[in-house]
Amino acid sequence: MPSAKSLESKQAKVAKLTELLKAAEAGVLVDYRGITVEEDTKLRRELREAGVNYFVEKNTMIRRALKEAGIEGLDYVLEGTTAIALSNDDQTAPARVLGKFAEAHDDKFNLKAGFIGKEIYDQAGVTALSKIPSKDVLLAQLVGSLQGPIQKLAATLQSLKEKKEGEAA
Repeated sequence: MPSAKSLESKQAKVAKLTELLKAAEAGVLVDYRGITVEEDTKLRRELREAGVNYFVEKNTMIRRALKEAGIEGLDYVLEGTTAIALSNDDQTAPARVLGKFAEAHDDKFNLKAGFIGKEIYDQAGVTALSKIPSKDVLLAQLVGSLQGPIQKLAATLQSLKEKKEGEAA
């Protein structure tokens, strides 16, 4: 039986983790077994730059915090080594960065599962999410695809205007 002080410390950790989960737009759970310190440092830097909070926590703590946050259906992946990545802004950032890293370190780093809001994704779902471009890239693609037709319309209107002016003269 844990001491009162130890129990209080664990409850505070779960409460803090619960708040992080409630504030998160998305999260991904990974198995990081076998990566080197150098690889982990590089991964953490990339995640930090993407605005993703990444940390290792005990499976029991994650399980309790997920339950308290109302995120159901991830208990089956909470075995072995588990790290969690949370994003408050970009729904695909954790999956995108971790998916790229998992591809490069196929044998020792694996995506387990993830969530966006209350929706749960299995390993295949998280892998699919990792292929989605960032919001900025998607917006740039949208602007690029709209720009061509708008330019053609402007050129057509300009030539129509010049033709009308030529006929009037």
